[in-house]
Amino acid sequence: MTNETKELPLLPLRGLLVLPSMVLHLDVGRDKSVAALEKAMMDDSIIFLAAQKKVSLDDPGPQDIYRIGTLAKVKQMLKLPNGTIRVLVEGLNRGQITRFTEEKDEFMVEIEELADEHGENNEEEALMRSLLRQFEQYINVSQKITKETLATVSDIDEPGRLADLVTSHLSLKLKDKQEILEMVNVKQRLQHLVKLISNEKKVLDIEKKIGQRVKTSMEKTQKEYYLREQLKAIQKELGEKDGKNGEVGQLREKVENSDMPDRIVEVAMKELDRYEKVPQSSAESSVIRNYIEWLLALPWTNKTQDTIEIDKAQEILDVDHYGLEKVKERILEYLAVQKLTKSIKGPILCLVGPPGVGKTSLAKSIARSINRNFVRISLGGIRDDAEIRGHRRTYIGAMPGRIIQGMKKAETVNPVFLLDEIDKMASDFRGDPSSAMLEVLDPEQNSNFSDHFIEETYDLSNVLFVATANYVNNIPGPLLDRMELISIAGYTEVEKLHIAKEHLLPKQLKENGLKKGNLQVRDDALLKLIRTYTREAGVRGLERQLATICRKAAKIIISGDKKRVIVTEKSIEDLLGKPLFRYGKMEERNQVGAATGLAFTAAGGDTLSIEVSHYPGKGKLTLTGKLGDVMQESAQAAFSYIRSRSDELNIDSDFYEKYDIHIHVPEGATPKDGPSAGITMATALVSALTGRAVKKEVAMTGEITLRGRVLPIGGLKEKSLSAHRAGITTIIIPEENEKDIEDIPKSVRDDLTFIEVNHLDQVLKHALMEEKNESN
Repeated sequence: MTNETKELPLLPLRGLLVLPSMVLHLDVGRDKSVAALEKAMMDDSIIFLAAQKKVSLDDPGPQDIYRIGTLAKVKQMLKLPNGTIRVLVEGLNRGQITRFTEEKDEFMVEIEELADEHGENNEEEALMRSLLRQFEQYINVSQKITKETLATVSDIDEPGRLADLVTSHLSLKLKDKQEILEMVNVKQRLQHLVKLISNEKKVLDIEKKIGQRVKTSMEKTQKEYYLREQLKAIQKELGEKDGKNGEVGQLREKVENSDMPDRIVEVAMKELDRYEKVPQSSAESSVIRNYIEWLLALPWTNKTQDTIEIDKAQEILDVDHYGLEKVKERILEYLAVQKLTKSIKGPILCLVGPPGVGKTSLAKSIARSINRNFVRISLGGIRDDAEIRGHRRTYIGAMPGRIIQGMKKAETVNPVFLLDEIDKMASDFRGDPSSAMLEVLDPEQNSNFSDHFIEETYDLSNVLFVATANYVNNIPGPLLDRMELISIAGYTEVEKLHIAKEHLLPKQLKENGLKKGNLQVRDDALLKLIRTYTREAGVRGLERQLATICRKAAKIIISGDKKRVIVTEKSIEDLLGKPLFRYGKMEERNQVGAATGLAFTAAGGDTLSIEVSHYPGKGKLTLTGKLGDVMQESAQAAFSYIRSRSDELNIDSDFYEKYDIHIHVPEGATPKDGPSAGITMATALVSALTGRAVKKEVAMTGEITLRGRVLPIGGLKEKSLSAHRAGITTIIIPEENEKDIEDIPKSVRDDLTFIEVNHLDQVLKHALMEEKNESN
């Protein structure tokens, strides 16, 4: 395959490739290329031509040039007035760059010539005939290559040269031509070329069909235009005002009588003039009409009169929502400030909390309390900023963004605008909607909000924006900075009971066609429903279960079995089946190595039993129950503290060498994490190692340090409610959590004894029995 090695100047080609036997004109203008050309002319006029991998590069390096190219002879040179040199080159043979010998002033490369590799004559002859047949068919479809070219190509007997010449006449991509150039095996080259021509022919056939369809469509459009013009002329002669002229007149009248500002009226009139001149069959006609209709549909000056009365707002919020005292207090403060300043400028309210806690209905209540229209848009899953700012009218099917669409629905310039699920926005190659939202929520900018479809600025400064989110961490920082967060943790068991009685059950009775006398759900049944058939922070699941009870009651009444259905704690299972969930209950007796902790989950509070056992071993500490990293570290901290204080705790100082210790938290399939189980683990460990039982009526929560200090925790209200539900009477809490006791409902607070501690020694004193192995 290798014939000869020689050193030649290199001319890199941009978007072009020269094959052996090709004769081609080239324009050379780059300094290195001119220098390489002059070098070739000084020797024997032989130069090496290789294509660049990227056309855009002005100064390519060795890594940017294909290694296989063509040795060519420079036949003619002509200097043009613009400084470039036009040369005529003839391709000779294939060659491969083995190394670059010069790169600074011009490219000099060492070339290894590549000779064609031939196979069986019969196979090559058959492939040549197939190639010529395909090429002839390609010429007939393409009509870009003359018949004389086919005659010239048909006279070639050498298969390798035939393949190269056919390739030079095809409209192929540079990458495909380079691939053929790199094929030294003639049989492989012919086979590849036959396949390429076949594909190209199919593409040309499709192009021809599309062109024919377009031509037919254009002829039809021209015919329709001619007939419409004739119809317009006839209507004009008859004095009829129907058709497009009448439509333009109606739109003009609407614009003149609208409440749009003068600048918008002027824009609408200009668009109407364009609409009148554009043929009705044109696609632009419908675009212009759609734009004018959007301008007319938007509220520009229409507004409702605010009635911010704090007492009335308080009453509406209390009627619509039970509990959420801190949230309602913050909303009333916000409205009071708005009334005093008579300005809407200020932070945007963002209600943050789990699903089903009433974020959207709170926003509706705000609108009702101040006599404003309410509009809601959902931002969940939006990943294109055009959804916020709108599409430009140059696109087919363009529409305004969600903000402008919402204002159209609101019909006033000062609605309460709910941006639902603002934490669910995403971003990708189409844009970042959260960045587009910055302008909407910035009081300094939103008076001149720009929508790509409307184009003219729109004033959003009178709108009261309220956002909702499930997770603060998913909201981008700059957007979060423009909003004031109001956290809604969820409802307590007591609050859920009241909501079910006063709101959800009456609503479901009405929706299911029942009267109050048809169905009675007792409080004990509602409590069981809340505890064992739902596990959530909100009340959606509770409402679904009440709806199920109502449907089953309706069936019983319609069947004639009973006129009135009474649901009790015992009979609820007949309607809903076996309980779906279990909740923690107090231990029946004092246990050694088992302590009751309190956990805070997205569905509220729950009790957490932590068990410890020890057995002969070598001090291995095993943790099970699907514990998170923080919880595992709390167990390690508790274990280290007990080792450091083993003498004071009456534990053998070498216990960690004699025993393996296993800490387990039941409900092992449920992931658990958080630092607040620290003192519970420590208490269970001490109990197991000393044999002193833990008091069954005591539960505890608090983070532990290596020195035994007890640090504050969160969710005390929810944890206390779960302890009360489980029958616990005493709760050990960190001293710094004393301030949170006021948040707990009085009925629960009165039944519980809170012991405030700041060190583990105090926890052990109150949690463990005095005498070893004492139990009830």
